[in-house]
Amino acid sequence: MDAFSLEPPEWTQAAVHAREFGCPNCREGAAEIAQAAWINRRSPVYTPDQRRKWQEFYHCRCGQVWWAWSSDRPPSELSQRYQQEEE
Repeated sequence: MDAFSLEPPEWTQAAVHAREFGCPNCREGAAEIAQAAWINRRSPVYTPDQRRKWQEFYHCRCGQVWWAWSSDRPPSELSQRYQQEEE
């Protein structure tokens, strides 16, 4: 499955909104547990400061299907390293 496909995979239909960026069932983070991922790039939402965010859908290895906003994703290790280099 292509995470950037314009058409949503069938498994996204059962997704629940995760309030924190991780599986609401087993509490693991997306990078550790995702069997599949899909980003809904057809429908971006704009924040008050004009930044775009998308729904990111994940199919967890525990069986739970969930989604969260891209803006809720915690910073990656690479972005943290980049910030430290700038300081």
